[in-house]
Amino acid sequence: MEEDANRFPKKELLDNVPTVEDERDELEAPEFQVEFLPPAAEKGADSGGRRPGNADADPSGKKTAAPARFQACGLRRTLGRLETLQEEKELLVQKTRGELRACRQRMELIAKQQASVAAEVAAGREANNTASVGRLQAVSRRLCTELDDERALQSQLRAALLKSESAMWHIAIQKGQLEDVRSSAQEEEAAARKGLRVHAAEQLHREEEALKKAERNRLLRVRKAMHLQKEHRLRHQKLVEDAKKNHKIAVKFLKASLGRIREQEREKEMGSQEHMKRRMDAVLALKNSISANRETLRKFQAWGQAKAELAEQKARAQKEMILAQGGDAFRHLFHQRQRQELEAQNRAFEEQQKLRKQEIIGRILKEEAAEETRRKRQSSPTRATGRLTLRDETWGYIADVCEDRGTVALPRNLLQDSGAVSPPRASQLLEAISYECVQGDSGNITWEHDTLAEPEIPGLWKEDYKPNQVPKEEVDRKPVGGTKMDKDILARTMEQLRSRVTHRQVASGHEFKGRPFNSKPKLIHFKDFDVGKVYKKKITLINATYTINHCKLVGVEEHLRDFVHVDFDPPGPMSAGMSCEVLVTFKPMINKDLEGSVSFLAQTGGFSVPLKCSTKKCMLSLDKELIDFGSYVVGETASRVVTLTNIGGLGTKFKFLRASESCEMDISQSVAKTSSLFTYEDKGIYDKITTSFSGQKIEGNESPPIDMTSQKESGKLDGKKQEEGRPAESEGVTMSTVMTVPPNEEQTEISLGEVAEGEIGPFGSIKVPVIFTPVIPGAVYTKFKVVFKNQQCPTLYFRVTGVAIDVPVWVPKPSVDLKICTYDRLYQDSILVHTRSKAALRLKFEVCKELRGHMELLPETGYIQAQSSYTVQLKFLPRHSLPEDAGKYFDKESRVLEAPMTIRVADQIKPVGFTVHAVVTTSDLELSPSAVDFGHCTVYEAVRTQVSLCNLSLLPQGFGFVGLPKFVDVQPSDGFGTILPLETLQLDVIFQPTKAKEYNFELVCKSEINRCFKLSCRAVGVRPPLGLSHYQVKFAATSLYHTSVATLYVINSHLSMSSLTHSAPRVGSEDISPVGPTTFEFLPPPDSPITISPLVGTVLPGKRCLVQVAFRPVLPTKLILQEALQTLTKEAEVKSPCRDTVTQKKDLRRQSFSTLRLQGRDHPPRASTTQAAKLQKLDLKPSSDEYQAAQATLARSFQGRFDKFVVPCVVASGDTEDRKGTEPLSFSPHNTLYLELWCPAVAPSLVVTSDRGKTIFNFGDIAVGHCGIKKVSIQNISPEDLTVEFSVLNPSGPFILLTPISKLPAGETQVLTLSFSPRESILARETLDIITKRDTLSLTLMGTGVASTITCSIEGDVLDMGYVIAGESVSSSFKLQNSSALPIRFSMQLDSLSSSRRGKSQQRLPQFLAFPAQRTEVVGTQNHSGQSVFSVIPVEGVIDPGKTQDFTVTFSPDHESRYFSDRLQVVLFGKKLSHQILLKGAAREHMMFVEGGDPLDVPVESLTVIPTYDPEHREEAEELKPILVTLDYVQLDTDMPAPPATRELQVGCIRTTQLSPKKTVEFSLDGAASLQHKGFTIEPSRGFVERGQTKTISISWLPPADFDLDHPLVVSALLQLKGDVKETYKVFFVAQVVSGP
Repeated sequence: MEEDANRFPKKELLDNVPTVEDERDELEAPEFQVEFLPPAAEKGADSGGRRPGNADADPSGKKTAAPARFQACGLRRTLGRLETLQEEKELLVQKTRGELRACRQRMELIAKQQASVAAEVAAGREANNTASVGRLQAVSRRLCTELDDERALQSQLRAALLKSESAMWHIAIQKGQLEDVRSSAQEEEAAARKGLRVHAAEQLHREEEALKKAERNRLLRVRKAMHLQKEHRLRHQKLVEDAKKNHKIAVKFLKASLGRIREQEREKEMGSQEHMKRRMDAVLALKNSISANRETLRKFQAWGQAKAELAEQKARAQKEMILAQGGDAFRHLFHQRQRQELEAQNRAFEEQQKLRKQEIIGRILKEEAAEETRRKRQSSPTRATGRLTLRDETWGYIADVCEDRGTVALPRNLLQDSGAVSPPRASQLLEAISYECVQGDSGNITWEHDTLAEPEIPGLWKEDYKPNQVPKEEVDRKPVGGTKMDKDILARTMEQLRSRVTHRQVASGHEFKGRPFNSKPKLIHFKDFDVGKVYKKKITLINATYTINHCKLVGVEEHLRDFVHVDFDPPGPMSAGMSCEVLVTFKPMINKDLEGSVSFLAQTGGFSVPLKCSTKKCMLSLDKELIDFGSYVVGETASRVVTLTNIGGLGTKFKFLRASESCEMDISQSVAKTSSLFTYEDKGIYDKITTSFSGQKIEGNESPPIDMTSQKESGKLDGKKQEEGRPAESEGVTMSTVMTVPPNEEQTEISLGEVAEGEIGPFGSIKVPVIFTPVIPGAVYTKFKVVFKNQQCPTLYFRVTGVAIDVPVWVPKPSVDLKICTYDRLYQDSILVHTRSKAALRLKFEVCKELRGHMELLPETGYIQAQSSYTVQLKFLPRHSLPEDAGKYFDKESRVLEAPMTIRVADQIKPVGFTVHAVVTTSDLELSPSAVDFGHCTVYEAVRTQVSLCNLSLLPQGFGFVGLPKFVDVQPSDGFGTILPLETLQLDVIFQPTKAKEYNFELVCKSEINRCFKLSCRAVGVRPPLGLSHYQVKFAATSLYHTSVATLYVINSHLSMSSLTHSAPRVGSEDISPVGPTTFEFLPPPDSPITISPLVGTVLPGKRCLVQVAFRPVLPTKLILQEALQTLTKEAEVKSPCRDTVTQKKDLRRQSFSTLRLQGRDHPPRASTTQAAKLQKLDLKPSSDEYQAAQATLARSFQGRFDKFVVPCVVASGDTEDRKGTEPLSFSPHNTLYLELWCPAVAPSLVVTSDRGKTIFNFGDIAVGHCGIKKVSIQNISPEDLTVEFSVLNPSGPFILLTPISKLPAGETQVLTLSFSPRESILARETLDIITKRDTLSLTLMGTGVASTITCSIEGDVLDMGYVIAGESVSSSFKLQNSSALPIRFSMQLDSLSSSRRGKSQQRLPQFLAFPAQRTEVVGTQNHSGQSVFSVIPVEGVIDPGKTQDFTVTFSPDHESRYFSDRLQVVLFGKKLSHQILLKGAAREHMMFVEGGDPLDVPVESLTVIPTYDPEHREEAEELKPILVTLDYVQLDTDMPAPPATRELQVGCIRTTQLSPKKTVEFSLDGAASLQHKGFTIEPSRGFVERGQTKTISISWLPPADFDLDHPLVVSALLQLKGDVKETYKVFFVAQVVSGP
């Protein structure tokens, strides 16, 4: 059926070819003959072969030759049809002959079968086998019937063969008759081709001549163009030279102006940059200061909190400890608080003493400075020798204070040098206050000379005297830098000064070269300074030149001026080898290394002394990198010490760890340490802050406030929390943490002592013990590392090695692994014992008492010789009571047995032990379930049941089902295999009965150790009354939305109730089903792609029923709706405004389809509910664009699917037609048949990629006569190239495939162009099938043809603009209404502007030579200026459905004429002519006009120039203008009088914008009385006309009594018009009498 469906479109493509039966009927008819087609039908076919040369032939010859050509064409067409018919008849004859041969062979075969059956019947009769004879007789009857059928078929085939051969003979006769026609047609074609060649040669010759002429003209034009180009080039060159000269002059002045402007702008920019830089620096400094203050306050708060928490925790811990020891916690806390208060008082007293010392020292320094000043100023001091100086009194006071308070503690830097605790004397204080380091308050130490002497000028030192002093800020302010020019000027100035000051030094003919002064020390180095302290150092400068030299201080480098001050008093001339001292004072403000130099200037040149300031650093080292313990016996303990030394001025925390361990150092926060941002000047603020946090004090010796600052600088805090309970430190002393090992942790062989972590102070050392405790014999190697809290300190490593020696007797294998053992099986192993002793030893082997019933060691006692080995036998026979007997040695969950064994050695306390390991398991296999009931099963199917085989053992076991009956099968591997430990295998037990009966049997499964496990089974075999020809259908791979069809039969083979002739249908051992019609019904699963036809049917005995099963895979509707929902959600996200928060974006992403489709999340019910709600709200029809786009997207990404369906077919006895009403049939569930369907679905080979994959293309509304184009992109997504064919669209329909393709390579995309051209108002719909060998892609084409209709508001399609003054314009409007349902694009075209009109007018006679009746030209007089007389606005546009468009027509003549006219055409869509509107108008130079009468001139103006006259001479040149009025009096034959003949003249006044003295036009007709006597009546004969108005002059005539009928009456009169000018018209009245009809 699939092949027939594929051939169907090819049959439709044949051009009216009759079928075989039709041809057979035609050939049999006696009137069969060849008929020629009529000439009209062949005209279109022959037009393509018409020769161009016959266009100029004689028309008479053309008429005679046309019938001959038509006849020849008809003959050729008939000949072609005969050839086609002959080929088809030949194929039919060959096919019929083949069928005839096959029929004969079947007849011969049936005859042979009849002979063999007859022989078997005879043999059966001889053997009295009645059953066999009956069966063979039935076979013989069936063979006879088949033989008769074959004979009837043979006769039919022979008749058909004779008819086909007769038809072939008729065709051959007809072809012979048409051979002459073929030869004549070939001759005519040859003659036509020859004529074409001749005509082509002539045409080629003419074209060559025209080409030569054109080439000559081109050369002439080229030469002329070159000449003009040369002249243009010369003129251009001259202009360029002049422009360059002018440009140079302009550039010169422009550069000067721009230079001045740029200089001014540069100066302004530099000024603004400097100003902005100063402001930025100030802002940054302020910001940094604010940040530093905030950070400091935050640290103070953190320190206070940490201190409070630490104190609280410590108090709580002490309280708990005291309570645990049974002491009085309240009493202890009370004593502790008293002790803390006492310590606080002591610290306050010490601080007061220090402040007093600092004040005294400052006064001493001031006094010394004053004394030096006085020595310089006073040559002879007048002082009493007996009176003590202020200095002596001060030192005495200090000594008295020290003697009275012996407990006052001096600064630690003083105690370190003296080493004494006794009160110091004055000499000791002098030694302590050295020149190297003086710590004091910078605010109290000034460099001004404070003296106690009397002033030289009285009143100079009074308090009210205020000398003019320069502010300190201005004095100390130093230039940060300067411009480059300032620096250059400064360098040049300094060079000049040096060149003037310095000069060469020559002594004894030797010129000194080198450093003029040597410094001692060579480097000024301030080590380990603290921020806020003041440091002083003296250096000695020694004259190293040959003679006298001078020395002058230049200063320090710029970056050191804020921290370093140099005191140097120039000593004057210094001889060679003499020296002078320089005091360098360093006051650090920042914790940073500084380097620079102090510059001096000598007579021979400058020199400098290097200066270096170093902060406190940690410099840590270990005294040894390798510790070797040597050899120790197992059980001994040895210890070594490793020393950690810090030679730097900064302490840090340390921790000893193994090299493999990782550790993050905890950071201790000490309240007693202040920030490096605070100097000694901020001590008062710090004291206020710390006193608020001093609720509880920390035990131990705390540093004084000055030392706190130094400790803060030496140990920087990096923000981490301090360790709880760690006390504060004093100088050089560290409270290390005691590390204890919990008892539950295992002791390693090499370990560290108690002191493994703590804090090392500056210039201190820590000793850490390393302990070696050998446990296992052998070499031990461990690597340790020392990590530090200070990140700048590198990690230090050291190694520890040692060797452990074991006892004399040992077991090489301390652990005996017996692997996995099963119960009730014996396992053995050998245990090898070695000795290193030089004497024989007695050994006793013991088994723990719990396992003595399952395990034994043989022999129990033995002797091992010196330095030899001994073997003992281990036997293990586990019983089922092992889990209860073993106790703690056996783990019931893991089934692991760990049995300790002991070897006792004589004269040795420590026994030798080893352990026996074994995993004890069972060997059982478990079948689940233990019994299987297959139920009812038909003989046409097999029932499968899963059975679980579980291995309860920890060992893999082989198994196999043996002795299986024929109707049972076990899979996989036919029931044999290996099952892994604790594995559960799912085995399929397949039961397929061979007879209808009851089955009871057992299946036996044996393991490899010959253990049997049985499975009981039972079932009932059923033979249903109906059967299927195929119980399994495998469909080919079917594309989505395509159909595959399979055919099968339902067979009723139940003919008799006898069970001897055939297997009777029954259920088990029940009664046989009755013979008769049997009804079946297929029950396909719901929502499946399966269609079965018919679903219900009845089969008679011995008959079969055809059933078709169709498979059409489709995508689920729910999945398509989900994809559409996802697409709509994404589009909404793109169109919606961007949201600011990230949370909202996450919410949108959660609601996307990808999240809805996922399952197994945290909230699947909520997601499914949201998805179902959205799908219910999303009401999409299958024809909607969103639905089709989602369907195309899923089809494109479809990966394939394989479904297997089992369709039950229930069977019931009886016929559905015999049932009354709705009485149901009794279907037996045991007689159910099952049809298995394999349904593979694949993606389509062709998909549409354009327009989101939609296959329905709606062209929309297209105007009739117009064309709509759509392009469709199709892609081959299959892996192979496809040949493409298309179904035939309706030739008379509006749809056309413009770009068909024949082949589409794999993966490529081709574009199909489809057009929709409606010829009438119609709703069109067609289907275009794109056919490939894989599948067919159907495109649905839709479109609506709409007739475009427009209604015009002008009646009669004539628009008369009236009279206009020449040079003025008038406008008129009209409307066009779109009464269709389609927007219409229009354009307005005037015939006067049409190019086609000019071509046509050149081929016609002039209008003045044609008769008035033949004058059809609508374009009249035009303007002399060349512009169009008529114009229309708008020219083009679009009118929406039901809307109205207003148009304005303007009439603008430029001269006088009465024949201005044009035609306005309304063109729709650029090609359809909708309306033609005639535009008419007249122009006058004056405001009056007369119209009416008969035309006396032609509507074509003369080309001659009309002379113009001045207004003064107009009357002289005025001539009378004729007007002809013809009146025809109709004389009737009746007696009734005829009405008079009437005519009318129109006199009008044109409305104008020009100024005119007269507002009206007066008219008068002279001679009215004479005209009245001749029968004329004129009313009115005179009057006036307002502007923009017209008046009618009615003229009637009745013939007088004396009128001669043979001679017309001719009378004239003058008509005068008076307006802006006076015009006179001569009116000729011609009257005559004509007879009536």
